[in-house]
Amino acid sequence: MGNGLSEQHTIFPSLPSFQSLHIAILGLDCAGKTTVLYRLQFNEFVNTVPTKGFNTEKIKVTLGCSRTVTFHFWDVGGQEKLRPLWKSYTRCTDGIIFVVDSVDAERMEEAKTELHKITRLSENQGVPVLVVANKQDLRNSLTLVEIEKLLALRELGAASPWHLQPACAIIGDGLKEGLERLHDMILKRRKMLRQQKKKR
Repeated sequence: MGNGLSEQHTIFPSLPSFQSLHIAILGLDCAGKTTVLYRLQFNEFVNTVPTKGFNTEKIKVTLGCSRTVTFHFWDVGGQEKLRPLWKSYTRCTDGIIFVVDSVDAERMEEAKTELHKITRLSENQGVPVLVVANKQDLRNSLTLVEIEKLLALRELGAASPWHLQPACAIIGDGLKEGLERLHDMILKRRKMLRQQKKKR
């Protein structure tokens, strides 16, 4: 689920292995951002506590059959007092992972406000967004259609490529698939920016 840019498959060659992609992991507190980070790093569940500042990890992830991509993840605390700092971590970022708690229907409006606020910053125009609908394994989780509507993802517009990925961070379901889509959106954006430079 996503807009036009997120429907691309792996048609572009991988980035050089020495180059890492800067990715900011954002979302409200208790959405599962740090669980996502450490599931990707250790491929196992790590019990976490609320992040008071940020966690950062450089992780090599194998995408598809053989591509190894290095991601430099910045997992930033989601408490209200920390959210003004998010823009510092998205400056010059290659992509944003926005994690939402699929069970927490009451806070979807708050999540929507924060998502739209960060994507509308001028320096984040065009930055691909992977929305991770976490906790999809729970019986009372919202559907993807409901989440897409509640977050008003279609209002992000063509300028912000996005993909909505169902996931369960505790067991890792959906995370690799989401990273595949994010990686493809990043490569497509880079190709587009290169073509724009050539036209000037």
